[in-house]
Amino acid sequence: MSEKRAATGGALALLVIATAQLMLVLDDSIVNIALPSIQHELTVDPVHLPWVVNGYILAFGALLLLGGRIGDVWGRKRTLQLGLLVFVLASFVGGLGPNVETLIAARAVQGIGAALASPNALALITTTFDDRSMRDKALSLYGAMSGLGIILGLILGGVLTGTLGWRWVFFINVPIGLLALLGTRTLTAGEPHTGRIGTLDAVLGTGGMVALVYSITRFGETGMGDPIALALVATAAVLLVLFVVVQARSANPLVPLSLFRSRNRSGAYVSMLLLAIGPMGTFFIITLHLQNLEGYGPLQTGLSWLPFALGIFIGAGAGPKLILRFSPRFVAALSVVFAAGATFWFSRISFDTAYWWHLAPAMLFLAIGYGMGIMALTQAAIYDVEPARAGIASALLNSAQQIGVAIGLALLAGIAATVTATRMGPEATGAEVTPEALLEGYQFALMAGSIVVLVAGIVAILALRAPVPAGTDREPVS
Repeated sequence: MSEKRAATGGALALLVIATAQLMLVLDDSIVNIALPSIQHELTVDPVHLPWVVNGYILAFGALLLLGGRIGDVWGRKRTLQLGLLVFVLASFVGGLGPNVETLIAARAVQGIGAALASPNALALITTTFDDRSMRDKALSLYGAMSGLGIILGLILGGVLTGTLGWRWVFFINVPIGLLALLGTRTLTAGEPHTGRIGTLDAVLGTGGMVALVYSITRFGETGMGDPIALALVATAAVLLVLFVVVQARSANPLVPLSLFRSRNRSGAYVSMLLLAIGPMGTFFIITLHLQNLEGYGPLQTGLSWLPFALGIFIGAGAGPKLILRFSPRFVAALSVVFAAGATFWFSRISFDTAYWWHLAPAMLFLAIGYGMGIMALTQAAIYDVEPARAGIASALLNSAQQIGVAIGLALLAGIAATVTATRMGPEATGAEVTPEALLEGYQFALMAGSIVVLVAGIVAILALRAPVPAGTDREPVS
């Protein structure tokens, strides 16, 4: 009976972690389809509209490291609970928002809640699941939610906006978040850890991350020559260099630099950042192609990405099984074959690209590669981390993924816009852009995305050396 109760408790804990991660990642994209409705009802200036999306991404990506460290010091379970509560309250305020200023502020507070919750949900997997098999299942489902949330956000955003209204893309988080918050009682808190969060560490680290993520969003909006974005990059460089210097001299660093002494872990972080650039940038470009050149509506566009959702589950489910037999390096390399090949295949799009013979298979294989890659890199990044540092190690991985998403959107959108503008010539205006010029821009951007994914694979092959964790019955194949 006790074994059955333990299994039930493990299943509930797994459901809570998966639900929390799905909700947090879902909000990266759920608002996108609602933007035209928000703009019309609240009379939003076009220059302010992107910040309904960017406010969340900026706060989420910039504060992840601090959220992970707070969890290490204050307690991961309590920090996860606080993050979910903040997220739910901000979602409710956003749904009631009478103007765009309130909406942007609510989205930023949502990002703060997500930054507190996400890294600690991942770190709690290591303390909640002692059994290797259950821990791998939890990691697999966590990885699946990271990819599925982006697609589900687009589909759910279209359904809710078209039926109940745009405010429900915020209100939907309230019951889901409260259920996840209630379910956190099933999670194992883990041993308390001593330490403190230095004010200087937090200011330098958070300030550097804010400047970096903000510069990325500006590059995507205004182009690579934007002087404000370039100034932000310089500011981020200075703050982050100072941050590293302070960490090296601190007795209680926000980010222990010893984490990077592991070639495995550092390679996993860099590979995760590069891997996230390709699929997420591809997602953005293909979505534009479907609506601008193939005449898809918003809901039809969201539903067309269902093969991606299926592929995420296949890849995340196959990842742990492959890692049991082979090294993370091998699985990461295999994931790149799928993801880079699919992205390159996407670059062959035309005005009459067949959905079932061209787009759907590419979506499926891209997602399989992304799902397997997340699993391999997550294994490499968080296994064998000291319990006291599991939160910040997880936060670094989440930060790499979130920043990769932001870079992917900015980089591929910028390449597409630059190629299109070059094709049209300096005298052209937005109204004069031809479909041929748009298509060429999309093709070049997707080809660049495939190259970035290949680089991610090269980094993984050169850096990852971790053996299969203890408990397996055979040596890994490199």
